[in-house]
Amino acid sequence: MTSASRQRRSWTRPVMGTQASLHLRGHGVDTDPAVEPAVAAVFEHLRTADELFSTYRPGSQVSAIRRDELPRDRWHPWVTEVVGLCEQARERTDGYFDPWRLPGGFDPSGLVKGWATENAAAHLAGLHGYDHYLNAGGDIIASARTSPWRVGVENPADPNEFLAVLDLRTGGLATSGSAARGAHIVDPHTGRHPSTLLSVTVTGPTLLWADVFATAAFARGGNVARWVAALAPGYEVAALARAP
Repeated sequence: MTSASRQRRSWTRPVMGTQASLHLRGHGVDTDPAVEPAVAAVFEHLRTADELFSTYRPGSQVSAIRRDELPRDRWHPWVTEVVGLCEQARERTDGYFDPWRLPGGFDPSGLVKGWATENAAAHLAGLHGYDHYLNAGGDIIASARTSPWRVGVENPADPNEFLAVLDLRTGGLATSGSAARGAHIVDPHTGRHPSTLLSVTVTGPTLLWADVFATAAFARGGNVARWVAALAPGYEVAALARAP
């Protein structure tokens, strides 16, 4: 075991309706004065995203858009960016990711958490010599110069078991399913809750698109491993649980 792997710090905060945990490892992580400000910026970024995009906060911009109370020229730049990404996601997934065709109106949640987590991790770019791992409710972005991070993917049928244990060195990992939040994902083409899968875990170069593809794959069902692999180079279904 190297000194870098031994020296490790972690922080956990409630945010976006879940728990976010950040792990740093590397020589000097316990004493580097640049660490705490960078960590604070990570969690502040996630909190700001929640304030803008939460469908549970009446005062969020997304809630105002759903009520048709916020004209486009008053959107926060992040909201404008996310709406554009949602349009791309709808096209890239054959409409299986479509936040405009969900109960209650526009809901970009299937993209926002991955997008926000990945962008939050960018606040760590000024820290040199450290590996990082940021997990926001199962959406994970990681970077490792030395040994990879080991990620256990929970079996939705039995939380005491893992579907897989994956090595994540650089990039993102996202899981979509019904275990944690119940039947919340809708097939935009039918308006129904999918019933063929329990969970889909996708890995790839970016967390944003891993998150989108996992949500779309869960909504689509069928041979999702082949379908995800055809969507973009480097993305793959790393774990899958089918309904009994």
